[in-house]
Amino acid sequence: MSGNAVKGSCLCQKVSYELSGNMGVFQYCHCSRCRKFTGSAHAANVFVAPGDFRWLAGEEYVGRYDYEEAKYFTTAFCKNCGSSLPWLSKSGRVVIVPAGTLDEDPGIRPDKNIFCASRPAWYTSAASLPDHDEGPPR
Repeated sequence: MSGNAVKGSCLCQKVSYELSGNMGVFQYCHCSRCRKFTGSAHAANVFVAPGDFRWLAGEEYVGRYDYEEAKYFTTAFCKNCGSSLPWLSKSGRVVIVPAGTLDEDPGIRPDKNIFCASRPAWYTSAASLPDHDEGPPR
């Protein structure tokens, strides 16, 4: 993506943000920390330069949790609805955007899985499961 802005928000819509410029990386992370934070099999994260990110509304609702034992890992969330939100890395060099919070197509697709050795025993690739456009048939 370049030139077009992409918006994102939390579930309750109190917090919104915008990405502009070039998006760098889009990857799935299977590490145990990302799994704990997302409550899912992996995180889907887009990485952007800090200058390509800005809060549009509700920044006062953004909470942050710095996991002290980690060199890089941190999280952000909406204090009202609990949704994951973008956060500035501890190094200050990148903003990590939870892709599920994007309201629009970012124009890039995930290109890698990382920390695959940390996948849980129950993990099954979504590609190997049946697809249903809505809820499963009864």
